[in-house]
Amino acid sequence: MFSLKNFQELFTWLCEGEFELGSSCVQRSMFDSLNLLFLLSFLLALLYVFRKRNNIHGRRSRGCVYVFGSILCAIASIIYFIACLLVKFKGNNKLLHQNWVNFAIRSIVWIGLAASLQLLINKFIKVLVLAWWVCFSVLESVIVAEMLFGGQSIQILDISSWPICLLLLYCAFDLARGDSHQNSSGADLDQHLLFEEAKVKTELEKAGFLSMMTFSWINPLLNLGYLKPLVLEDIPSLSSDDSAFVAANIFLCKWGNINKEKRSFTSNLIIRALARCYLKEMIQVGVYALLRTIAVVSLPLLVRAFVHLSSNEGKDTYQGVLLVVCLILVKLVESFSQRHWFFNSRRYGMRMRSALMAVVFEKQFKLSCIARRRHSMGQIVNYIAVDAYRLGELLWWFNMAWSLPLQLLLGIAVLFSSVGIGLLLGLVPLVLFGLANIPFAKRLQICQTHVVNAQDERIRATTEILNNMKIIKLQSWEDKFKNVIESIREVEFKWMKEAHIKKAYGSAFYWMSPTFISSLVFVGCSLMKSAPLDASTVFTVLATLRVMAEPTKMFAEVISMIIQAKVSMDRLNAFLQEDEFKHYDVVRISEGNSDASIRIHADFSWEENSTVLTLEKINLFVNRAEKVAMCGPVGSGKSSLLLAILGEIPKTSGLVESLWLDAYVSQTSWIQSGTIRDNVLFGKAMDNTKYQMTIKACALDKDIDSFEYGDLTEIGQRGLNLSGGQKQRIQLARAVYSDADIYLLDDPFSAVDSHTASYLFEKCINGALEKKTVILVTHQIDFLTETNKIMVMKDGKITQSGSYEELLKSGTVFEQLVNAHQSAMKELSTGNHVRKGKNQQTLSAHSNEKIHNVSNKALPKVQLTQEEEMETGNSRWKPYLDYVLIPKSSFLFAMVVFFQSLFIILQAISTFWLAFVTQLPKISDGMLIGIYSAFSILSAFAAFMRSLFGAHLALKASKAFFFGLLESIFKAPMQFFDSTPMGRILTRASSDMSVMDFQVPYSLVFTLVSAIEVIGTVTVMATVTWQVLIIAIPITFAAGQVQTYYLASARKLVRINGTTKAPLTNYAAETSNGVVTIKAFSMIQWFIENNLKLIDTDATMFFHTIASMEWALLRVEALQNLTIFTSAILFVLLPQGTITPGLVGLALSYALTLTTSQVYLTRWYCNLDNHIISVERIIQYMHISSEPPAILESNRPPFSWPSKGRIDLQDLQIKYRLNAPLVLKGITCTFPAGHKIGVVGRTGSGKTTLISALFRLVDPAGGRILIDGLDICTIGLKDLRLKLSIIPQEPTLFKGSIRSNLDPLGQYDDREIWEAIRKCQLEPVIRSLPALLDSSVSDDGENWSVGQRQLFCLGRVLLRRNKILVLDEATASIDSATDNIIQQVINQEFSGCTVITIAHRVPTVIDSQMVMLLSYGEVVEYDKPSTLMQCDSSFSKLVAEYWFNHKRNVV
Repeated sequence: MFSLKNFQELFTWLCEGEFELGSSCVQRSMFDSLNLLFLLSFLLALLYVFRKRNNIHGRRSRGCVYVFGSILCAIASIIYFIACLLVKFKGNNKLLHQNWVNFAIRSIVWIGLAASLQLLINKFIKVLVLAWWVCFSVLESVIVAEMLFGGQSIQILDISSWPICLLLLYCAFDLARGDSHQNSSGADLDQHLLFEEAKVKTELEKAGFLSMMTFSWINPLLNLGYLKPLVLEDIPSLSSDDSAFVAANIFLCKWGNINKEKRSFTSNLIIRALARCYLKEMIQVGVYALLRTIAVVSLPLLVRAFVHLSSNEGKDTYQGVLLVVCLILVKLVESFSQRHWFFNSRRYGMRMRSALMAVVFEKQFKLSCIARRRHSMGQIVNYIAVDAYRLGELLWWFNMAWSLPLQLLLGIAVLFSSVGIGLLLGLVPLVLFGLANIPFAKRLQICQTHVVNAQDERIRATTEILNNMKIIKLQSWEDKFKNVIESIREVEFKWMKEAHIKKAYGSAFYWMSPTFISSLVFVGCSLMKSAPLDASTVFTVLATLRVMAEPTKMFAEVISMIIQAKVSMDRLNAFLQEDEFKHYDVVRISEGNSDASIRIHADFSWEENSTVLTLEKINLFVNRAEKVAMCGPVGSGKSSLLLAILGEIPKTSGLVESLWLDAYVSQTSWIQSGTIRDNVLFGKAMDNTKYQMTIKACALDKDIDSFEYGDLTEIGQRGLNLSGGQKQRIQLARAVYSDADIYLLDDPFSAVDSHTASYLFEKCINGALEKKTVILVTHQIDFLTETNKIMVMKDGKITQSGSYEELLKSGTVFEQLVNAHQSAMKELSTGNHVRKGKNQQTLSAHSNEKIHNVSNKALPKVQLTQEEEMETGNSRWKPYLDYVLIPKSSFLFAMVVFFQSLFIILQAISTFWLAFVTQLPKISDGMLIGIYSAFSILSAFAAFMRSLFGAHLALKASKAFFFGLLESIFKAPMQFFDSTPMGRILTRASSDMSVMDFQVPYSLVFTLVSAIEVIGTVTVMATVTWQVLIIAIPITFAAGQVQTYYLASARKLVRINGTTKAPLTNYAAETSNGVVTIKAFSMIQWFIENNLKLIDTDATMFFHTIASMEWALLRVEALQNLTIFTSAILFVLLPQGTITPGLVGLALSYALTLTTSQVYLTRWYCNLDNHIISVERIIQYMHISSEPPAILESNRPPFSWPSKGRIDLQDLQIKYRLNAPLVLKGITCTFPAGHKIGVVGRTGSGKTTLISALFRLVDPAGGRILIDGLDICTIGLKDLRLKLSIIPQEPTLFKGSIRSNLDPLGQYDDREIWEAIRKCQLEPVIRSLPALLDSSVSDDGENWSVGQRQLFCLGRVLLRRNKILVLDEATASIDSATDNIIQQVINQEFSGCTVITIAHRVPTVIDSQMVMLLSYGEVVEYDKPSTLMQCDSSFSKLVAEYWFNHKRNVV
């Protein structure tokens, strides 16, 4: 019987006569016995299962990790079997000093583990192998730790196979968790992907194991990209697991659960939600990072083994071959684990990024009104374009953050195993440098927070300026607002400079630390005699410190990126936890339950829990199909009441009930980029009959017929290429087509002429919407008689409610409004001036023609918004040269190259010194250490100088490119802003500039560093074994070819990616501006789905970009590994004594870092090549053709010009583009000095274009404009525009104070400002504010009504008092009473000035001295109003129609 004594005898034989439980051999043998027991149990279980042939579950593929693990286990088994044979037939040696039976057992155990990873047949076997894997991994780790720290002899095979144990531990964890987290909801969610396109899926979905491991699945795309330039349609779509829809739903599910929980280990809920969503993926990536770290740290042990081998008198070739095999195994593990670490971290990071972008986009629809004020449109765009992108890299940087310190600690362990207690002296600077990181990191975080905050403010201000560039140019405020952006950038730059300089000092610390550590380690060895300073010790220490150099080199960057990610995470966390819109404020009335459409009995306030009410004691009851008009003076609360009905203003008390479907037309038109048809349909299916009816009812048929592209005409950003009337009618058409229950129309007739207004009221309100409930806010009294009910508002209250007749009898506010309107009509009621027989004629008849369908036309290639330009092909060195030459940084760049080269040379000298001196016994330890330390300190100083010059290079480039871009944007002509979506400009100002500030300089410096390191490494290797050049030279050439092949596709992928990001930010900005409209139409889900499509398009490009990079890196790394293997084989095969042990250690310590340096070179060069595209894109906008100069010193007008204000138009022809038709077709007329000129005409007739020509927003294609005899095209734009005043069609306010909006240039004192305020009827409102002139104005003036904003614009022109004043629909958004007052003010204050009034209200222009009537860009009539009224003129017909409508309504 096999007794305990037999076991003891067996262990004694295995351990060569030794049997002590504390012995490593006995412990190892007992561990092997336990593994054999597990293996036997596994085999018996398999035998039982296969004999029964039942209870075998359908074996699901467990992924590449298990297959990868099986292959590694099989390789380990083969290596142990080779070791078994070597020991059996050659005997023990320094590396293999165990019994051959031990090696045989381990070979069997490893092959059993390989099988166990694949044969997971039933539950019992899973539990068994789970226990086996855990025991094996833990016990193996304990044994390895004892070897490293317990002073036991190093077993090179056990150390090399340790990473596989950790992979087994991960597999055990994965198996224990089961398949529950494998995106369990993924399959269900995919069924709801309504927007899933029938597009070719990525090859990764059907890739086999080898294809997946080697990234060969991307070969078809790279081959296609090498043969032809890639286009977006060539790129396969993402797999379902990577889609934004799946990512966002998983995140929202976890986010909702976390918000319900009370406990929290961190205030940042985003990090908890992401951890729950992607824990398994994080662990998987972490295992890859751990395997790579352990493999890298194993390399110094191999250096020591090779040096030992070369030191032996009789070289053992078999032992050398075994070492080469171990080297190959370690490098394979390092290479594959690193590539899949990097790829998967970015892939899963992409999912995180997509989820965050989607939830931020969705959150903006849920924000409460107070929360919306805290987060401007620019900030929301920044959350998506900057913060979400930054968090997409978090997983990669997070694993760097823990793996680099671990690499450092394991390096210390290897050092301790080599030099013993001599290491203690070297730990002192290591601890000091580590402690120094704490305040350094805190200061970096402060800097980064300030940089991001300043960037937020800059993007907000940039967005505001881009939105209002037209008014800025009209008022010649470019310098003022450019200074605003520059001042914000200066703050950003100050903190950015401190961050860059701090990193340079940090770099000096990090490069000095290995030098100090190695010197003190050598001193410790010498003083404590813990290890001889021979080649083995010295080069093991140096190889280990080279391994430790990577953490020291990268740690500053890692800290910086983690800090940036933390700042972004905090910002997103704050945003996602903002207060949300309360849906229960509005109770929905069910169909058929009541005849009511709206019931309100409530109070409202913009600020919840505030005593100051916005709307007070609102009592409103509206029946179905009722037409309700709402009127009142400016700022009375009319628009606020519509928003309250929509639920946008918080209800402080009472009840709000309404039907389900609302349609809302805002006072300030909100138009999407796209076609007219897209804007009208607004996500609804095309119903041709209803569509044509809608177009006709909204008076759009003539406009569409006049457009070359029909209803497929592209509309620019915010409808910039449309007139105000066209935008308003498209908004109205959108509402009509939606077929809603309730229509809330906020002054929809303010931007259209009287004829069009009458037509819209008749055909749209009383026609198409006859059976609908309509609430109409209007200042036009004419239509009130045809409504069922009229509500009069004042000071946030409904002061009167009833029919027209009832309200007239009751007097007060309504009577005042009507009387004001009647007084304006007195001049029209001249009896004989209007011929009654013609009173029903119209200026233009709306034909019954079909909508002009664009498909019947031969379309030109380009519409208004052109495709974004992309650089094509290999731009070679131009962008790199531009990056250095434009900021004039050639000297700084040369210094970076010089000091990096000096660093490499000094490092090489110090290591060569060690290689030679270790063979010379006469040299004392003190001299050896002293000279080495001197060269090392000099090299650290060179590294510091390189970092310092690199920081200044980055700062100088950032400043030069930013100010160049800013200058170019502000000097760009208005046509550029009309045809360029704002997202494209914002992308360059935000993400591209961020890349310019941080990524480009670091990529450039690290590319230079890595290139010089590779050259230095190959040079050192060649000096020891020149034969390596036979392999190194062709391999370098092959690596270059791989890189060239890859870059052909990579450049195009990144460039396309640059164009897919702009639509994403543009869509976010556009949506943010239209949130109220989108919510009113219940189109939130449609917008979310469109956004998800854009996110997926952007992510698709990113996914294939990172995959192609890893494809290239894996192949380049494999090629350079051949150089290392060649060098190692040469050391083994060359005769004994050919190469000294010192030189072997030197060459190998360099060689083993060759792949790392080459990978860094390839990665950073590819990153640089990709990031340089941001430089290209910024340079592209630095060379926009600019408008004429602001000032022509050689031809400045007299200071008193214009003294009279006479304007002569001589054959004026205007077109917006060279290939576009004329908009103004040869206008010739004179505006006499001091006269008041009225300009009328139907919408789109050219009125606004005439004003643009006067201000030179567009220069004449022919003819001239003379002001007091001076051709305006011969003087500077600033000299012209400062002498003209305008109140624009769309009133514009900027974020700031009342003072800064009235007097942006700070030219007037408070007395003058108050006087202007008094004259423009704003004094009572502003006097009631606590801060008076310093009271705040929010983004776009949202805290002021549209009418009040228009009065602010009047205040501006009252302050400037120029000789020429233009009123472009200036009183369209105010009531008749206020309009009359304004006209009186203008008549008094500008009595001697030339006043050009563009208006739709006939009373506004009837008292003009001259009237011009435009139609399709031509002057139809131009004469005195009285003269035109005497004859059968078009103007008289217009007045007659207006008078007829008025009299009909009064009757």
